[in-house]
Amino acid sequence: MLKLIREDIEVAIEKDPAARNFWEVVLLYPGVHALIGYRLAHVLWGLKLHFLARFISYFLRWLTGIEIHPAAVIGRRFFIDHGMGVVIGETSEVGDNVFIYHGVTLGGLSTKNGKRHPTIGDNVVIGACAQVLGPTRVGSYTKIGSGSVVLQHVPEYSTVIGVPGRVVFSGVAPTQDGADGEESFPDPVAKAIECMLERLPKMEKEIRELRKNYEAVKKSDIDPISVDDKPVSRGS
Repeated sequence: MLKLIREDIEVAIEKDPAARNFWEVVLLYPGVHALIGYRLAHVLWGLKLHFLARFISYFLRWLTGIEIHPAAVIGRRFFIDHGMGVVIGETSEVGDNVFIYHGVTLGGLSTKNGKRHPTIGDNVVIGACAQVLGPTRVGSYTKIGSGSVVLQHVPEYSTVIGVPGRVVFSGVAPTQDGADGEESFPDPVAKAIECMLERLPKMEKEIRELRKNYEAVKKSDIDPISVDDKPVSRGS
């Protein structure tokens, strides 16, 4: 357990450029405090000391604003940036080297017993206020955009955005920056505007040609209404 806690502190120093030193992270980072409490509560939960484990979880929620159920399974080098509002449910499973921001929920959609929370792969980045709900699986090296709501399984190496969440990129090999949460997410609005701007010159050309044809028809005193695609003269 002590090794896991030390790794959680080290990864906070590595991934947060605002972190100046070891003691600043230990004393002033609520995400680290919540993880230290979770590691202890998880051990107690495994020893069937459920009330004590839940009490520690409750106290850390009051202290940090982060709620992690002691029965959840969280891997190595887990980092919560800012942290306020994070909720990780009882049957959640989180892989190694996962990076999440404030407001993230790994929640359930059912009140039945059994697996009802998400399974998150390794090297996943989950943006602020994203919701991953139900017994869904999120593949390794996936990035989930801020505010997205994920309700279905997501393959590895994917980028998910929107409500409901949809995969906009998939099957792309990971990069070092991607594993650290530094790679930018695609902007679908910007992409749509880019496509419109690409089509604009063609549309303007077509409009000019239509206007030119109309002026030619008007000057020749020919009725623009045609029969069998052949113009008919007004005098006929």
